[in-house]
Amino acid sequence: MQAPVLVLKDSLTRESGSKVHRANIQASKAVADIIRTTLGPRSMLKMLLDAQGGIVITNDGNAILREIDIAHPAAKSMIELSRTQDEEVGDGTTSVIVLAGEMLHVAEAFIDKSYHPTVICRAYNKALEDALAVLEKIAMPIDVNDRATMLGMVNSCIGTKFTGQFGNLIADLALDATSIVGVDLGQGLREVDIKKYIKVEKVPGGQLEDSQVLRGVMFNKDVIAPGKMRRKIVNPRIILLDCPLEYKKGENQTNAELVREEDWGVLLKMEEEYIENLCVQILKFKPDVVITEKGLSDLATHYFCKAGVTAIRRVRMTDNNRIAKACGAVIVNRPDELQESDVGTGAGLFEVKKIGDEFFTFIVECKDPKACTVLLRGASKDILNEVERNLQDALGVARNILKNPKLVPGGGATELTVSATLKMRSSSVEGIEKWPYEAAAVAFEAIPRTLAQNCGVNVIRTMTALQGKHANGENAWTGIDGNTGEIVDMKERKIWDAYNVKAQTYKTAIEASCMLLRIDDIVSGIKKKEAPGSQPSKPQIEQADDADNEQMIPE
Repeated sequence: MQAPVLVLKDSLTRESGSKVHRANIQASKAVADIIRTTLGPRSMLKMLLDAQGGIVITNDGNAILREIDIAHPAAKSMIELSRTQDEEVGDGTTSVIVLAGEMLHVAEAFIDKSYHPTVICRAYNKALEDALAVLEKIAMPIDVNDRATMLGMVNSCIGTKFTGQFGNLIADLALDATSIVGVDLGQGLREVDIKKYIKVEKVPGGQLEDSQVLRGVMFNKDVIAPGKMRRKIVNPRIILLDCPLEYKKGENQTNAELVREEDWGVLLKMEEEYIENLCVQILKFKPDVVITEKGLSDLATHYFCKAGVTAIRRVRMTDNNRIAKACGAVIVNRPDELQESDVGTGAGLFEVKKIGDEFFTFIVECKDPKACTVLLRGASKDILNEVERNLQDALGVARNILKNPKLVPGGGATELTVSATLKMRSSSVEGIEKWPYEAAAVAFEAIPRTLAQNCGVNVIRTMTALQGKHANGENAWTGIDGNTGEIVDMKERKIWDAYNVKAQTYKTAIEASCMLLRIDDIVSGIKKKEAPGSQPSKPQIEQADDADNEQMIPE
């Protein structure tokens, strides 16, 4: 009799076949269930404790999954989904996970009937193409300059968030900020760089209603010599530097031997003259404010005070770039290269204010700022963090609309339309792929169903009524009002979604579920160490700190 052949090592565990599929589907469903309750305006919040004992309170799908530590590999790839969604379009992080979880859930039945995964994937991809076609059909273009439509649009996206209760506040902030930093690239394209040019400053204290978008920038710095320098300047001339205004130190340690006492005086004088030169070159341009990213010595401060120039030092590079964008200055690396065109004159007001117990510098009322700061006030740190997350989502949505001004109905109406259309089309799909195709159509209903669940209405009745209204693929705008759970027309209630958020959601969810279905083997326990008998790569040297772990050095 032949002896059994050992291919894998004893330490490896290998699962294969339908067992893996089931495990993956189970894991993905678990992830989807974690954040299922955070979908829609009536959503619950989650409270997460991190390792340092800090707390995060949020209902942003991405923020929740980012904090959770997960062991199962399939669940990890689900978490990647919401991250991709967040980076790509900034909204719809929860919907992606719920949809992907549902897609896998309906696939389970076919796996049990021993369908081949590639058949299911093929059907899913077909469904995805058709779903995107339906989206194209029901999308309606909007005018980006029409403020009311835009407000309604951003509002329906943040209505599901914690700040939804503050009415238009956040939506206003987001629209103002994105319209300031938008840059026209020509050909009707707009580029809005949220990360670089919109800074969110959170200052605890005050009320949320005090939050505002500054036409300009603010940063957490005070002037160098309070009391001697002006703290409020109207129409300032601003010079931005990227070099230290102090005597250059040697690159490495320099020793100078002085024989005569007078030489010491000469050395000091040289240093003073060097700094005086620098200051004179700058003061030639009659600036009111000098801001540098590096240090500024006491002597230079003295010269600036004499000239009545306000100086600020050690500003962050990102802040400096924003100031440059806001007031039209150019950041200069060497004072001797200054030109008149480098001076920023676009700002209307330079002011240092005390908020709470810190000083903040405001450079505001700029003529044509291409950067801005959103100042958020609020009662506590936790509230501010949540408001900031919501604001990021709102900024993402506003940016999306500027880039691609098309809307689709929200409130589960889009999903129901897609679902109804796919059900009608499924009869024309030939062969075995028909059933998974139909199942994908049913899976889209997860979103309106979850909305209904979170409202606390009778789910089965609501869903049946909705399916009846959508049965023939007509009136695409009928959906659920997430607050009351009534079936209403989305156009009247102004519940909308951005087209590319929806498209991205479908693509990400379906492609990811196909990927997870294709896995049929999980081998775990692969060791990084090399096999015994081969040469050890490095001799192991015991460090002082692991000397008490009683590990013997291998002979």
